[in-house]
This record gives sequence, structure tokens and C-alpha cells, in this order.
Amino acid sequence: MRRILIVNSKGGCGKTTLATTLAAAFAARGERVFLADADRQRSSLGWLKRRPQGLPVIHGLDWSKGEHDMPSFSHGFVFIDGPGGLRGEKAKELVAEADDIVVPLMPSAFDWDATAAFLKRLAEMKRIRKGKAEILVVANRVRRSRADQLLLQQQAQESGYPLLTEIADRVIYARHAASGTCVFDPPAAPADVLAQWHPLIQALD
Repeated sequence: MRRILIVNSKGGCGKTTLATTLAAAFAARGERVFLADADRQRSSLGWLKRRPQGLPVIHGLDWSKGEHDMPSFSHGFVFIDGPGGLRGEKAKELVAEADDIVVPLMPSAFDWDATAAFLKRLAEMKRIRKGKAEILVVANRVRRSRADQLLLQQQAQESGYPLLTEIADRVIYARHAASGTCVFDPPAAPADVLAQWHPLIQALD
């Protein structure tokens, strides 16, 4: 199975929104999908409990207590909602489970130092250095302002990682979080909303 870790050492960057949306997007294509929640708040599993019957199935895994039981299927996807403040041995354990590491980046000068340090620590891990896992940086909660765009360009240049895509800051994501749904569930969100996710989905295929 392909294992995708969504993580940042900085809380409040939208990890759970990315994890749940990606899980639902791949489930909508008919893939076998698991959503592993490694955060003590268990927000992803809470979202999954609210998910209406009749929508594409997503299987939940509770990793919040440190146990990382991995499904034995040869095909499918496991999306791992990593904990905030991730560092040390816990970080190494989760990275060791991952084929791809999605790092949400917010256009905030206050958050940037923590994210930059986290990316540096990731790059030094053995699994990353050996090319066994790829780091994908995604700009999240982006507003339509020139200031945000300039800050994102600066952050991408300093990090050494290109921004794969930009996910806009929209009220629709809060609504979906409350109902256990996502923008890919019927009725699907407008095309311009979905288009922002396509580069990330293609990179994980």
C-alpha cells in the first residue's frame, strides 16, 4: 500500500483538512483507502465518525497511542494525519512508515521559522536522504492577496522545495469538516476548487 504522511511540527496548518480531503478524493475513485490518525486530538477519526452513510468508504485507524498497525493489502492508500509538535523518535517512526510526506505550509511569517526547521530535520532523516520517501510542500489556507503570494514565493525559495500547489482559504472546508464530507463528495465543489488539489493528487498516484 502507498503510505502518505501529512505532517508539520507547527499546529494549526490544516493537516487534518489535507488528510481527510485526500482520503475522500481517492475513495471517490474507488480506491481502497485507510485514514490513520496519529494525533492525540483524533480529529480525523472524529470527521470519519460524522461521515454520512452512502459515501465512498474510508477505513479508520487509531494511531494516537503510538501503535502503527499497517493494513496488509498490497494495493490501496493509507493517509496518516500526523501529530502537531512532531519531533525526535516519534518523527522518525512515522517517517519510516511513509512513501510520501506532505508538508502543509501557511503563508505566515510567524509560522515560517518552525516549518523551515522542520523541513531541515526531515531532510536529514535516513529514509529521506536515501530517496525512499519524497517531501511534497503544499501551501495551505492561502488568501488572494499580493502579500501572501510574495511571502509564499520567499518561503519556497528559502526552503529549497517548490510549492506543489496552493489551497485557498475557503469557508467551504469548515462546512465539510463539520459534516464528515469533503469537496470531492457529491455534489462536488466548483471546478476551480477541485483544480487546486489535482497537482497533489497526481503526485501521489
